[in-house]
Amino acid sequence: MSKRDYYEVLGLSKGASDDEIKRAYRKMAKKYHPDVNKESGAEEKFKEVNEAYEVLSDPQKKATYDQFGHAGMDGANFGGSGFGGFEDFGDIFGSFFGGGFGGRTRQSNGPRKGNDRFMQLRIDFMDAIFGKDEEIGVDVDEQCTACGGSGAYSKNDIHTCSTCGGSGKVTTQQRTPFGIFQSQSICPDCGGHGKTISKKCDKCHGRGYEHKRIKLNIRIPAGIQSGQQVRVANKGERGINGGASGDLYIEILVSRHKHFVRDGNDIHLSVPISAVDATLGCKIAVPTVYGEEELTIPAGTQHGHQFRLRGKGVKSRRGQQGDQFVEIVIEIPTKITREEKGLYEQIRNKGAHESPFAKFKKSLR
Repeated sequence: MSKRDYYEVLGLSKGASDDEIKRAYRKMAKKYHPDVNKESGAEEKFKEVNEAYEVLSDPQKKATYDQFGHAGMDGANFGGSGFGGFEDFGDIFGSFFGGGFGGRTRQSNGPRKGNDRFMQLRIDFMDAIFGKDEEIGVDVDEQCTACGGSGAYSKNDIHTCSTCGGSGKVTTQQRTPFGIFQSQSICPDCGGHGKTISKKCDKCHGRGYEHKRIKLNIRIPAGIQSGQQVRVANKGERGINGGASGDLYIEILVSRHKHFVRDGNDIHLSVPISAVDATLGCKIAVPTVYGEEELTIPAGTQHGHQFRLRGKGVKSRRGQQGDQFVEIVIEIPTKITREEKGLYEQIRNKGAHESPFAKFKKSLR
């Protein structure tokens, strides 16, 4: 029976790139591997996939095949590894047998730092401006004070694991239709630690740590903003095999203020005044985060005008001082007394100034 086109075997079109060939091979090899696929003919298809990959993954063989087809492959030796390279095929066998190939392993029984932890903390607007000390409760795993983290009653109760010889790994072999394959996994007796304990610590019962609920005093720095973090060293998850604990990162969420609005290091505040004060001008005591500040409103001030109070914003964590911007909001009364109404009518009837609406109509003519 004539051989199928190698590109067709891998589900590719002629001219496929090296990456496309490798991806297709890995997919097809997993699909038809005899240890996974028990259907009739799977083993033959698996051999066909490997032969196609061995040719198309080799630049010289691929060039010959592209020019002459299967005729150019007469006499070619497909005995080799038959697996398209041990590096690629080892990854595939790892998915079948749960370990590395050829003795490779990513496991280690050495000390490893624990993972970091994250939490959120909401604080008041003013606390973000000036900073504060905050007490929080956290659950931590702290090293056992009785055994020093070993988990043993005494040093004499710690022994090298006889199963793995202290490496924390065991090697297993599996016989397949294509030879014997070797893989490594965590030692089942010591859990990858390389040590066994004959008598456990009375306090921690062999765990090497104690689970506690503790109080932490956190310093919230002045000028902090929402989304920024405070780091607390060694209060994350416990380390592995005697490694240091991870860190705790606290994301700060700042509550909104009823009147003040923060924009970076600047603060914005809207201040209502009457139409009379805006027309004649006045002096007002404007609230700031540091207390009241006198502000002069010039005669004829318009609605929406902004005044700047320099240095009355937020002092950032880098020492930069922001400003406060005061926006004037002119409020028109909805209810007035009879006397007030008479005064307003006198102003309108006097006609000393052309009304804004009259000016607007004139501009349209």
